[in-house]
Amino acid sequence: MDARETPGEDRVTAEASPLPSWAWLPRFHAWIDVAVVVCVLIATNVIAHFTTVWASIATVPVSAAILVVLMRRRGMRWSELGLSPRHWKRGTLYSVAAVALVLTVVAIGIALPFTRQFFLSERYATLSGALVASMIIIPLQTVIPEELAFRGVLHGTLERVWGARGVFAAGSLLFGLWHVASSLGLTAGNAGLAAIFGSGVLGQVAGVTGAVIATAAAGFVFTWLRRRSGSILAPIALHWSLNGVGALAAALVWQISMG
Repeated sequence: MDARETPGEDRVTAEASPLPSWAWLPRFHAWIDVAVVVCVLIATNVIAHFTTVWASIATVPVSAAILVVLMRRRGMRWSELGLSPRHWKRGTLYSVAAVALVLTVVAIGIALPFTRQFFLSERYATLSGALVASMIIIPLQTVIPEELAFRGVLHGTLERVWGARGVFAAGSLLFGLWHVASSLGLTAGNAGLAAIFGSGVLGQVAGVTGAVIATAAAGFVFTWLRRRSGSILAPIALHWSLNGVGALAAALVWQISMG
């Protein structure tokens, strides 16, 4: 037999050999992980928005912690969750840049009369309330838990199944749908949005639709930051600056309009 034929024969043999009967199990387990995470997020959203006040405070943080522990027990690495210490430095650099960008945009929005009205949210009509919300409630109850759940756990599970495209598409869409319940009274409580869409049923539908689109787009950017930096620090920083700085900006605009 000619020795030069051996590599070709080896390739034919390798291609002809069947896969082990258990080769499908890892992918099946990955799909199960995605399904479990999505179901937990749906249940969390319903409990947080349609049950008791205490449930609305504690459900999202508790669920996020449970998901992290659960996926760690399922073998997910810290790097897959965006929590690896070796990415903290890069994540911090992206965090600073993201916050600086949001501060610049918000400052311009407050300065322009046309866009200033969109900051008039009744939820943050007082400076003290806005400070508490910005520094305590928003980061602990919303931003950090949501980023752990979406850019941490969901990101890791989706990437195992679909790769980057699945993370960007499915992750962003799910993050947008996550905000349906929280945006039901959006137009009624925002003077600028109510002036455009109205405060009736059609206005409410328009507000919810706009919120889903906007938050899905934000989720896309958060995911980009997560992949680019390798850490959830960057999306946490951008998420907080959009919500927390937005709350402080709303209180400032209320003070300006009342003065």
